[in-house]
Amino acid sequence: MDNFFNSKNIIDIILKWKLQLIVVVVAAILLSTLFSSPIFITPLYKSNCVLYPSNVSPYSDESETEQSLQIFQSRDIRDSLVKKFNLARHWGIDSAYKHFESSLVWEYSQRVHIGKTPFEAVEIEVLDQDPIMARDLILAMLDAYNKKIRSMHKTKFGEVVSNYNFIMGIKKNYLDSLKNRAEELGINFGLLEYQSQTREVMRAYLSTGGGSVRSAEAKALKKNLEEKGGEIQLLSEMMKSESGTFSAMKLDADRALLDYNRNYTYVNVLSKPFVADKKSYPIRWLIVVFSTMASFFMAILIIGMIERSRFRSYTTGNEGENS
Repeated sequence: MDNFFNSKNIIDIILKWKLQLIVVVVAAILLSTLFSSPIFITPLYKSNCVLYPSNVSPYSDESETEQSLQIFQSRDIRDSLVKKFNLARHWGIDSAYKHFESSLVWEYSQRVHIGKTPFEAVEIEVLDQDPIMARDLILAMLDAYNKKIRSMHKTKFGEVVSNYNFIMGIKKNYLDSLKNRAEELGINFGLLEYQSQTREVMRAYLSTGGGSVRSAEAKALKKNLEEKGGEIQLLSEMMKSESGTFSAMKLDADRALLDYNRNYTYVNVLSKPFVADKKSYPIRWLIVVFSTMASFFMAILIIGMIERSRFRSYTTGNEGENS
């Protein structure tokens, strides 16, 4: 009894029940062929795309590829595709259904696959009953990705430009105030440049051997230099320093403005999406093979149980007669 299901008995069972097993196998082939046909399973066509991200700066410790995966999987991109192609209607999801949103998200996750290749590239695969739609969904996803990154960059660099403009406005007002004060000293006291004007006054004094100045203008200038010379010298140094700071900040602000106004693309496409000419799902021959094998082995198991039950009944009857 323990060896009831050994190889020899299995072969004997197959030979004994061969007609029934043939019927089971043929029925399994026919039924699996039928149920894997377009009548019961909608055929799906696959389009895919392989790309590398570009012109992006990763956040935190993530790589550029990981950042791109997060953005491609974002709700904004998914919702833009759903709206643009009316995917709920295309996939036959009733908007009045109580679980409409979760059903739509689940269907999207089954149709759209975004992953990373072993070589750190991003791979996008889309399955759809319409091969053109599968291709167009990927193209729209790439476009939405570019717009999303561009929007993020505009927000980021817009803040930088705004901050630079604010600080530069303060710097410019301060520099203008210094210039206005220097002009005021020039107009009211004739002070333009401390070092050169000091030399001129000293030359006037030295030419007379330290005696009286040549003219009333030189004497007045000497007095003004004594009273306001320190201020005009300080103003000159401060304007020079502030002008250098303002110029350096203006260069950084121009770079930020350039980044704000740039209109780049953010993907390098290695493998463009295509219109498939052959369905990818379901793989009918696999369904037929596995269904047939499963039916065959299930039939063998059931027949074995029947044979074993008969064997037990026969053994029990013989023991009863012998007693």
